[in-house]
Amino acid sequence: MNYMFSAGFLGTKAPFFMDAVTLIVALLPFLALYGMTLVRKGHYGFHAFYQILLFIISVAVVLWFEYGVRSGGGFSSFAEGNHHSMTLLLAILITHIVISTATTIYWGKTLIQAYMEYEKSNLPGGFSLRHIMRAKRTIFGIFMTSLTGIWVYLILFVY
Repeated sequence: MNYMFSAGFLGTKAPFFMDAVTLIVALLPFLALYGMTLVRKGHYGFHAFYQILLFIISVAVVLWFEYGVRSGGGFSSFAEGNHHSMTLLLAILITHIVISTATTIYWGKTLIQAYMEYEKSNLPGGFSLRHIMRAKRTIFGIFMTSLTGIWVYLILFVY
């Protein structure tokens, strides 16, 4: 796993795994929105498969990221030499963690509820409006997770 700590590809002082995770996090809202367009085109089965796959990949990326951070010495080692106060860095990090954790839980719950309603033949159907509202909240959470994740990256490795 030494490749994880080799030089990144975004031209900053971040290691490879940070660049890769940041790129994935930046693309995630667009990937999730694409999943919503599948429904609008009537591809319900592919939409369900796509959203579940996207969720699984996202969780795997988070686990890979956590492994990298912990084996790289933790947040404080990545914050070393940064000219911003540790209070500011931690505030941004905690904001990101709260948003991303809540979003991941809500997204998972939305997927489980959608599956249960699909099994009852309520999706697509009578449950759809509630599902659409949950999907919109999930997309908003994914967008905020992406925004705050990019913010953490920028403050640690760019500014």
